[in-house]
Amino acid sequence: MLILNKLIYKVLLLYQIALSLVREIGPVNGKKLVAYMGSPRAIFESDRKQLAKIPGINRKLVAELNSKEPLRKAERELRYIEKHNIKPLFYTDQEYPQRLRHCADSPLMIYYRGNADLNHKRMLAIVGTRSSTEYGKFMCEKIIEELKGADVIIISGLAFGIDSHSHRFALKNKMETLGVIAHGHDMMYPAQNRSLAGKMISQGGIISEWSSGVIPDKIMFPRRNRIIAGLSDAIVVVEAAKKGGALITADIGASYNRDVFAVPGRSYDIFSEGCNNLIKRNIAALADSGKAILKMMNWDIQNQEIINRQRKLFKELSSEEKMITDKLKINGPSTIDWLAVETNMPSSKLSSILLKLEFDGLVKNLPGNQYQLV
Repeated sequence: MLILNKLIYKVLLLYQIALSLVREIGPVNGKKLVAYMGSPRAIFESDRKQLAKIPGINRKLVAELNSKEPLRKAERELRYIEKHNIKPLFYTDQEYPQRLRHCADSPLMIYYRGNADLNHKRMLAIVGTRSSTEYGKFMCEKIIEELKGADVIIISGLAFGIDSHSHRFALKNKMETLGVIAHGHDMMYPAQNRSLAGKMISQGGIISEWSSGVIPDKIMFPRRNRIIAGLSDAIVVVEAAKKGGALITADIGASYNRDVFAVPGRSYDIFSEGCNNLIKRNIAALADSGKAILKMMNWDIQNQEIINRQRKLFKELSSEEKMITDKLKINGPSTIDWLAVETNMPSSKLSSILLKLEFDGLVKNLPGNQYQLV
């Protein structure tokens, strides 16, 4: 029976990987196809006429889905990930990062090496320029040291500069750290970070949406940045020039209703210009310390009386309140529309219960009419 279950899983995984490898497909169309057809396997086994009826699916995509090439590539990739202990996660899998899943353009498939929980309760991205200064390095270390003990996972992009400093200081402070790369797991860019990546796998992990053999290209870094933003509860920009990848990550994070913070700098410093502009444009809140971030994220609760009160309240929840808090616990930040569907409650009744839970200090209302557990 166990062998049969493994075989079934392997076949399902093969079609999932194949779908993610189709050149003409993107995350939105891929999910649309799965919703219409029921599964990746059904997509590949359907005929051209059936696929052509799906809105937004062009002839090129239909032709590629009817070819054998995606499945051949998927077989090679399956052998590679099995050999190198890489965990593939399809967007419908329970272990797929819930925060990321709620983003419309989240990857169909991610490949993960590591031991950190991708649905950990506190995830913070720290990003910035590759040309970091001593000030940026100092602020990066200061912020991370002050986050120590708050059970936060640090996320960044394993690039030179602020990204690498963030990973190293997290490791130094015995914190888990996740790196999101813009290429397959069979290489490391920049190559100088290979040793750092190796340490992170045993104290965090490495994530990519790309299969083996894919080398980094200019367009892949913004795509990588959306994953950094999607995985996180908040993004901190430590140093950034007027333009750059860190600002792209901040903008994407804001579009995902993530909290965005920026470290201020002197007005004439090139690599503080981007941060100062984020603050001036009200995209980012000013953050000059880890303590400030903990406070603004409501992660600094130390009063045991408040904690005990919350535990007591959780025990006294009604069945409907418990249903809502259970959904928020599993899925993370969720819109009221999504909760209405999941709980089968009218929006008016749901709003009333959420307001009571908010007054009780059990949930908080986020931008974009989303709710999360405190």
